[in-house]
Amino acid sequence: MVLYFQDFASGANLTLIPVAGIAGKLWTFSQFGTVFVTDDFITETPDQDSPMVGRGQGVYVTSALDGSSTHAMLSIVFVNRAYNRSTLSIQGTGKQFEAVREYAVVGGTGKFRFARGYTTFETIYVDPPRGHSVIRCNVTIRHD
Repeated sequence: MVLYFQDFASGANLTLIPVAGIAGKLWTFSQFGTVFVTDDFITETPDQDSPMVGRGQGVYVTSALDGSSTHAMLSIVFVNRAYNRSTLSIQGTGKQFEAVREYAVVGGTGKFRFARGYTTFETIYVDPPRGHSVIRCNVTIRHD
């Protein structure tokens, strides 16, 4: 299954925001201890106007002292007809500045009960002035 996260880190319609960090330090992706909350919309294609499949809701923490790794705790919450209200739970630590980041699928609900597998994330589009990124999510799972 291939999904596309539409990530907005700036502007009026933020979907990713830092909520905590080390006092006196900038709360950035490369600053150890920075916590981000996300609620990205997920689409069928890279086009942000393509049909919405679900939401990517969760928390990211910059977890390496040198800022190179992020620990993710994320749920894909489906809203489309095929998987409505089913979820996939993703967790793990990945090297955030590598082209492809891999995380574990540790569970699911609804049509994805007992899901196990992995997912890869790859940033395929970045528009810095808008703070918009498109992240391709390739999910490989086994489930009941």
